[in-house]
Amino acid sequence: MNRILNSILAVVLIGLPWGLCAQDNQLTEEEIEQGWELLFDGHDLEKWRSFKKQGLSKKWQAVDGEMVLTEGGGGDILTKKTYRDFDLKLEWKISLAGNSGIFVLADELGSQIYSHAIEVQVLDNERHADNKVASHLSGSIYDLIASPKKSHRPAGAWNQVRILLEQKHLQVWQNGYKTVDILIGGEEWGRLVKNSKFRDWEGFAKGDTGHIGLQDHGDSVVFKNIKIKEI
Repeated sequence: MNRILNSILAVVLIGLPWGLCAQDNQLTEEEIEQGWELLFDGHDLEKWRSFKKQGLSKKWQAVDGEMVLTEGGGGDILTKKTYRDFDLKLEWKISLAGNSGIFVLADELGSQIYSHAIEVQVLDNERHADNKVASHLSGSIYDLIASPKKSHRPAGAWNQVRILLEQKHLQVWQNGYKTVDILIGGEEWGRLVKNSKFRDWEGFAKGDTGHIGLQDHGDSVVFKNIKIKEI
């Protein structure tokens, strides 16, 4: 009987939304032991600053345990710290017809945060005008690799993203589905870049280290449970 009950419990737990077993914006004891670090604790944004600035725009706020871009004009933001190889997890929720993004390997050498960074797209796939190209939908590497439709959720729903980067091997999951598995700088990567908007962007995705960034695309967006483990 105990074995049957345990099997039922396991099925129930597997079906629970990602992160429900732990409180929002907190690390479990196991995560602490593994070396995970919170990039947002639900109360302040002290680990973030605005792109090319020392401070942080007041339009990015901590509200009820969520990191909120309250309105456009707050500008793109990035972590104060840079990372090389890492495992990043976070949750996002986009407003109706909204657009945002998650950047990795971001630097401040170009005019924009996206000048050299790789972007994992955040989008209302149903309503935003930039929904005509598959590689522009949520969970995609913007303009390079399209995410599968089964990884998509509607605006207003929470989405779980994991980004794993180790020795230039980039993997991305959205809502439990793998959307990206590629070697940055490899043959396939080169082919994709050559056929994208980035083909003539000097320095694009060339950095070995960089900041984690979040995009202000003019629309309200919300993040939580942002945590990272350096590898």
